Amino acid sequence: QVQLVESGGGLVQAGGSLRLSCAASGRTFSNSPMAWFRQAPGKEREIVAALHWSGGSTYYPNSVKGRFTISRDNAKNTLYLQMNSLEPEDTAVFFCAAKSTWFSSYSDNARWYDYWGQGTQVTVSS
Repeated sequence: QVQLVESGGGLVQAGGSLRLSCAASGRTFSNSPMAWFRQAPGKEREIVAALHWSGGSTYYPNSVKGRFTISRDNAKNTLYLQMNSLEPEDTAVFFCAAKSTWFSSYSDNARWYDYWGQGTQVTVSS
């Protein structure tokens, strides 16, 4: 059974940092594009970071660019999201996502990804 399990969320003050982890099991994702999304109450799920299967290319929307960093450790089959300078507007449930197959690029569309974690809550207080 393939699983993605996020961890590392919590409550942090504005300006603080958190590091999210997404541990994969059941198969390897070393050749798969992966991403982090978030969803705030009443809002649609939106991408916050995407990573090329090789790890050599990343995507960030303007809202998090310069503050968030996506990375992966293939030996641990784990995806990370380092979040710095957090703002109250970052409060959301954060999800990791993976494509089931090799692909030459990545997408900012949630429907494009095949596997999802259950999410981890990030709350940033002002």
